[in-house]
Amino acid sequence: MMKDIFESISQELLTRINQWEPKLLALPGKVISQRKNSQNRTIKQILGHMCDSATNNTHRVIHLQYQESPLVYPNYATLGNNDRWIAIQHYQEEDWKVLVPMWKYLNIHYAYIIRFIDVSKLKNVWISGPEKHISLEEMVIDFSRHFYLHLKEIQELIDQS
Repeated sequence: MMKDIFESISQELLTRINQWEPKLLALPGKVISQRKNSQNRTIKQILGHMCDSATNNTHRVIHLQYQESPLVYPNYATLGNNDRWIAIQHYQEEDWKVLVPMWKYLNIHYAYIIRFIDVSKLKNVWISGPEKHISLEEMVIDFSRHFYLHLKEIQELIDQS
């Protein structure tokens, strides 16, 4: 049953958040601000992007439960706009002691709301791009893949010597 799957996703997200928060807060300034991944993002920028992902996905989950399907809702990541979001919000300059709790609580909230999704709405779709439709169910399941991908990128940057 999807409720059980979403509960499991929620619990796994909460576990990862609780594991990563102290690890993130303990990172030295040079590690979070200077090391860059293949997308030329620092750990601060990756974490900021994860905040954007949590907020955008929260809004999509809400809209997909009461708006007409297919849902027309902007995709902040289309055509590299997620890098614009990162730059406009100045995540690189954000106070780390503000950014980490923001990442934590935005993702905790997302993990919370997915537990209560109306299962009758799971096939509602969001138009994420030209000729690309994603169901609410697919979107929620894919969120954790995206979340873990970025944690892996952060770990790779931490491990650089």
